[in-house]
Amino acid sequence: MSNRVLIPLDLDEPPVLPPGVVEHRLSGATMGTSWSVQALAPKGVARESIAAAVQAQLDRVIREMSTWEEDSSLSRFNRAPAGSWHSLPDAFHTVLDAALTMAVDSGGAFDPTVGPLVNLWGFGPEGERASSLYEVPAEDALQAARARCGWQRIGLDRSTRSAQQPGGIYLDFSGIAKGYAVDLVAQALRGAGCVSWLAEVGGELSGFGVKADGQPWWVALERPPQDTAAQGLLVALHGLAIATSGDYRRYVERDGRRYAHTIDPRSGHPVRHDLASVTVLHPQCMVADVLATALTVLGMEEGMTFASERNIAALFIGGGASGFSESMTPAFAAMLD
Repeated sequence: MSNRVLIPLDLDEPPVLPPGVVEHRLSGATMGTSWSVQALAPKGVARESIAAAVQAQLDRVIREMSTWEEDSSLSRFNRAPAGSWHSLPDAFHTVLDAALTMAVDSGGAFDPTVGPLVNLWGFGPEGERASSLYEVPAEDALQAARARCGWQRIGLDRSTRSAQQPGGIYLDFSGIAKGYAVDLVAQALRGAGCVSWLAEVGGELSGFGVKADGQPWWVALERPPQDTAAQGLLVALHGLAIATSGDYRRYVERDGRRYAHTIDPRSGHPVRHDLASVTVLHPQCMVADVLATALTVLGMEEGMTFASERNIAALFIGGGASGFSESMTPAFAAMLD
């Protein structure tokens, strides 16, 4: 079965590769997942310098925004006393600003203060547990966690790049930080002297330029593992990023029911609908990541309306009892070659 091909409508001409470029393949672990890079650089650029530049940015994300590290800037903010103001590191401020912007635009479908609920349902550092030990939260615990949430409670002073901890707020950037990490890796590759690359962190990707043979960085869009009958989709990843959110990535099952890791902040419960995955294409991976999360919460119908009205290139894959189905926003469908 042949693949369908996506070509971005506003694709710039890739830069001409200088003679004698060297390909570097790097990979490792970060943020509880894996990362990989394929990069082309002139002969004078050392592999070690590229690897160090990438690792520095990945370490920066963990240092500033990990809920799993007790001494991260984010964890210190989450433990801070009520009413205290905190000067934020640049990356932390950028992500919080984008997260709050999406919270407003999505009507709370995305909410960076969802951390207490993520922990309560067993998907955060304070509550991770296996399916065999899984228990559905009691109603009183659920209401107590919800009382600690609410993006409206966060005070953000953009002029001083500082934020106020109103008391009990627990920020969780799991729906946006991986995408931002990909953007930082791309910046690091450019800064290290690379002229073309494909960067990936935990399945989110960003590409620039072409491969050594002149071909684009062709990337297959992720689909649910059980969706084997559908025709694949390939995209030429130049100046473009991909993020996918799917209920098959992380979940627990208890008494025949699946509890997905994506929490709807508006209800306090894991999302429950027939939407199996959402893939978003955008020049910025951080934006693609946060949009994929918000659209997953919104669901097929509401999410399609939201994305179409904003000219977002998104692919929705439904997974109902009758099998998988796909729906594309006009901006996504327009890329089909």
